[in-house]
Amino acid sequence: MKEGSLEERVARIEGILEQVDKRLNHLESEIRDLRVEIRDLRAYVEGEIKGLGNGIMGEIGGLRRDLNNGFLWILGVLILKLSKPRLSRRGRAYT
Repeated sequence: MKEGSLEERVARIEGILEQVDKRLNHLESEIRDLRVEIRDLRAYVEGEIKGLGNGIMGEIGGLRRDLNNGFLWILGVLILKLSKPRLSRRGRAYT
């Protein structure tokens, strides 16, 4: 193993430490960017989920109105049907 002077070895170590520092700074920057991207994606997904929830609730409300209207219509038909006297085969009303 070839050894250099103390100054050469220290200079070499300083160069290595500068490279490590640059790489760590780059990694920190990438992590910061990823955190921002994740936060933005999270906000987008939450907005989409809320929008879908509102749409579903609107559809459920519409179905509920349709069912209520249909029920009232059927109830009205039944009341009319039951309130009219029925005729027998010979044309006389039942009671």
